Amino acid sequence: MAKRTIPSRGGKPMVSVQENGDSISFSVKVQPRAKKNSITGEVGGALKLALTAPPVDGAANEACVDFFAKSLKVKRSSVTIASGERNRLKVVRVAGVTAQQFWERLSSQ
Repeated sequence: MAKRTIPSRGGKPMVSVQENGDSISFSVKVQPRAKKNSITGEVGGALKLALTAPPVDGAANEACVDFFAKSLKVKRSSVTIASGERNRLKVVRVAGVTAQQFWERLSSQ
């Protein structure tokens, strides 16, 4: 598998990851009905996430949760969509991961 490129400017990520106690949250812009599930870049301070699932009956939301659970090596129940369930721009919350672990795990894939 090819190494994933994380958007950065001068070595610093352009996407803001907030730490809230024992969890993190970050913005995601979802592109449904893509050819494959992958992070394709950054747009407006959010990770751009391509998903094969359609935006119907919560399928894209489920695919988003599954993608980050697998990528960050956490239980699926640790990943929730904090806001934007009916919008392409979402805020994802992940419990049990620090911001540093988030970047390390995403860039090691």
